[in-house]
Amino acid sequence: MPRRSAPHRFPTIVTLVFAIAVMFTAALLGQSGTSPSKTNPPAPRTVMSPMQPGNSPEQSSTTFKVDVQLVRLLVTVKNSAGELVGYLDPKEFTVYDDDVPQQISVFEHNTTQPLSVALMIDSSGSTGKDLHYETTSVSKFLKAFFSEGNPQDMVAFYSFNWQVTLLSSFTRRQARIEDSMRYLHPDGGTSLYDSVYLAGRDIRNRDGRHVMVAVTDGGDTTSSKKYADALESAQRADAVIYPIVVVPTTNDAGRNTGGEHALETLAASTGGRIFMPSVGDQLDNAFAEILRDLRSQYLIGYYPRDLPRDAPRFHKVRVELKRKDLRVSTRTGYYENVSR
Repeated sequence: MPRRSAPHRFPTIVTLVFAIAVMFTAALLGQSGTSPSKTNPPAPRTVMSPMQPGNSPEQSSTTFKVDVQLVRLLVTVKNSAGELVGYLDPKEFTVYDDDVPQQISVFEHNTTQPLSVALMIDSSGSTGKDLHYETTSVSKFLKAFFSEGNPQDMVAFYSFNWQVTLLSSFTRRQARIEDSMRYLHPDGGTSLYDSVYLAGRDIRNRDGRHVMVAVTDGGDTTSSKKYADALESAQRADAVIYPIVVVPTTNDAGRNTGGEHALETLAASTGGRIFMPSVGDQLDNAFAEILRDLRSQYLIGYYPRDLPRDAPRFHKVRVELKRKDLRVSTRTGYYENVSR
């Protein structure tokens, strides 16, 4: 009989050796914490903000972000005769923030920073007989405003009665504003506070100086916003307010004296002033005086420092002069920018 050969065992031995090698490799890889088919993702990288004194990476606390804002003050100075004084040096001024003296970082006299003027005109029912004269004076003001100063100076035009209407957004085109005056029709009540509130919102983020000029014949009667809302909106916008109250009568019995007083306080709180002319030359002169103020303003800026930790969100500001024969006008304060 033919002799049966022994079984061929070479493949079995190779398979066994390969299996042992795989197990040995897996054991080594298990010790190193890696996998042959998958690499570990890189560890998350932490980007840390600059360390503050006393902090360490192990410490965890709530973060408060405080914007060290440049506080800008538009300042007018007058002598005892009411004449504008525009030649003073920085050393003549002392600025106080919540009664803490501050270092002036920015100073310009007769500043030419661009002007954004929100021009608001009362078109309530009681303005019917004077509205034509008011728009005539506005046209004269616009002509003078655009013919001098910074070529980036612009005006937005609003009307207000029982509602507020933006008739022209910020522009240098006098004809555009004058065309929009054709849409003025006396009607309803007087929403002056709403007008100031909305204009403050619109002007707030514009470059340069911010000014509001409001032409009206009396106090507010129909606003949804209150006096405090209007004032806060103007202060947050760093806006100077010039109310022009076209006096309907010299007899107090026919005037809204309470409303006039509120407008006077609104102007003083923002560094402006109130005018109470009749129509015609007196109204023209009021606009001319506002323009002189705007061309003679000081721009003073500082970064608040050394203030108490519990300082309120609204900081009271005052500016004093070494010369006691001069009178200074500026806004009464500002709102601090704080976020969590």
